Amino acid sequence: MNSPTIVKQDNVNAVLSAALEADQGLLRLLPTWVPRSFLHPGRRLKLHPDDYYAYGAHRGGIDERWFASATEAANEGRLADEGLSYVAFQGQRFTLRDAVQEAGDQLIGSEMYGKYSRWPIYSKFFDNNGPIPHHMHQTMEDAALVGQEGKPEAYYFPPQLNNVDNHFAYTFMGLEPGTTSEQVRQCLADWDRGDNGILDLSRAYRLKRGTGWMIPPGVLHAPGSLLTYEPQWGSDVFGMFQSLVEGREVPWSLLVKDMPEEKHHDLDFIVGQLDWEENVDTHFKDDHYIEPIVDESRSGDGVTDRWITYGTFGGRQMFSAKELTVEPGAQCTLQDPGASGWITVQGSGSMGSLKLQTPAMIRFGQATEDEVFITKAAAETGVQIVNTGSEPLVGLRYFGPDVHDVIPSIGDHRKQT
Repeated sequence: MNSPTIVKQDNVNAVLSAALEADQGLLRLLPTWVPRSFLHPGRRLKLHPDDYYAYGAHRGGIDERWFASATEAANEGRLADEGLSYVAFQGQRFTLRDAVQEAGDQLIGSEMYGKYSRWPIYSKFFDNNGPIPHHMHQTMEDAALVGQEGKPEAYYFPPQLNNVDNHFAYTFMGLEPGTTSEQVRQCLADWDRGDNGILDLSRAYRLKRGTGWMIPPGVLHAPGSLLTYEPQWGSDVFGMFQSLVEGREVPWSLLVKDMPEEKHHDLDFIVGQLDWEENVDTHFKDDHYIEPIVDESRSGDGVTDRWITYGTFGGRQMFSAKELTVEPGAQCTLQDPGASGWITVQGSGSMGSLKLQTPAMIRFGQATEDEVFITKAAAETGVQIVNTGSEPLVGLRYFGPDVHDVIPSIGDHRKQT
């Protein structure tokens, strides 16, 4: 299979300008596949069965697809561009990261580009056969100790990609109220004794299709086996707190990989990276669980736009996401206040001049027609979405920080009648 020619960074501007002009501010993105050596693929990413170990068995199976990503995957032994999304245009390709560097004001807006100098978030599907080890993502302050950025994240479980539960459709989150830091410290001290017992201090919640969760930095969580759409900050930091999962050893290095080297065996420091108040929240579900909320101002006849990721982290709107459903024969003008990364999860149709088609099976390295980056310029002007198929056309899109003037708060779904 012939891959599009890679455009070097110095030559991106001309091709990018042609692509933006040809498709009215829309950029076609190629699939971005990411393996994880410590996990087992859930095989719902629509990747061809022969391709889940396309990076080699030593790298682990592909269990993630990243969307509109300008963030590198922090994998040991990774490829130089692993995790980065590519724009495709007329037999050529270049990274979205390079595109933003060339035309950040047009692609993501002068305010966002001026503040971050990059597209600072990304989203992914992660798809595992079983649970992920109980882990946390560092806060901005703790990640800065190793020159990284922290990572809040959110979950949504799209029904279209969750035809089966796989092995454990539950997620452990936080710690049981009353848990002490000494108990967690002892779990770390017991790392080499097999199961270190960290899950005995936590609580599992059953995962429900079509709902989601908001996970602040510093909060322990062991995601379950539903395929998850995950908007998040543009970082890949984490620390694994569970030593054994489904009989597989989790190396100590995955606990401390994003901590200062001199602190790699300082148990008090490691436990201190947890946000204790959030972890032992007595109303954890009330404060972190969300359900879709219809945006009446963006919905109409045959068109429903729902908030699926909303709320704030420490009072800050770090990112958000919506799910657009266009019924057969319907169309709409999609107008947003900021750029977004779009992935089609059901049906077929068009977005502006670009075709939208949900694939049934994808070969590794193959181009698809399901993913688009909607630039800020295009989003503000409005993009025509048309359903040309016989089933609903459904797309998920996520936004960067501080895009929306008004956004629902966590818990607002309980106010719906």
